[in-house]
Amino acid sequence: MITIDAQDKTLGRVASAAAKVLMGKHKPTFVKHQVVAEEVTIINAAKVKVTGTKERTKEYVRYSGYPGGQKIESYAMLTADTEVGKARRGHKEAIRRAILGMLPKNKLQMRRIKLLTIQN
Repeated sequence: MITIDAQDKTLGRVASAAAKVLMGKHKPTFVKHQVVAEEVTIINAAKVKVTGTKERTKEYVRYSGYPGGQKIESYAMLTADTEVGKARRGHKEAIRRAILGMLPKNKLQMRRIKLLTIQN
């Protein structure tokens, strides 16, 4: 099991390090068609840095397939507290989505992402 401390590190650097381990590229026995990775735990997820104006301008886009079904959500809306006092998803979801985007889009993607644990 590998632990990555996200305190004062940028979102992309943490996601890149975690994706590398989840794919198994840190091992000399790496094969692309098998899951030979270890479990990854990311701690201090709430203390991850986002540089520049990405907190306001970074967007996550989903599309349901229906007319008018496109949903756009900013990084600030995803992670920050709302008027009710509870975060929509939190920093955990932002890190998970960043790592998911760095993994290969194949049948092993979901098996690899299940090896990921994120803690605030």
